[in-house]
Amino acid sequence: MSLIDKMRGGDAENFPVSKSEAEWREELTPEQFAVLREEATEPPRSSPLNDEKRDGKFLCAGCGASLFSAETKYDSGSGWPSFYAPISAGDGGGVETKTDYKIGVPRTEVHCAQCGGHLGHLFDDGPAPTGQRYCMNGMSLDFQPSE
Repeated sequence: MSLIDKMRGGDAENFPVSKSEAEWREELTPEQFAVLREEATEPPRSSPLNDEKRDGKFLCAGCGASLFSAETKYDSGSGWPSFYAPISAGDGGGVETKTDYKIGVPRTEVHCAQCGGHLGHLFDDGPAPTGQRYCMNGMSLDFQPSE
């Protein structure tokens, strides 16, 4: 059972998009599986999405849900794609958070509201207008340019 499934009390059915561990492993690359389903973190500055500057939106690499608009992306200097606000949870997208104690101190973990995939962490050191930094693993995202 993946960490995300354990997070929901072993019931992956609590998410609108649910798949078995075997199905996730078949659909995702090993690196994506490690990040999205086992809460791994990719190395800083390793994602090509750090340099993505086009208009469009960022989707969950696990299920395709809309997560972030390119309008909210900024260069935080952290080495990971960063956003100051997610897309609204309506219309089959959005993010949820939970407290993560993985490193011994509480952090706010961000995951896809549709499939539970681990995306990254939320910090209170972002720019206006929210003051928040959604520090995301590029491996957990796909980019869809505007047409």
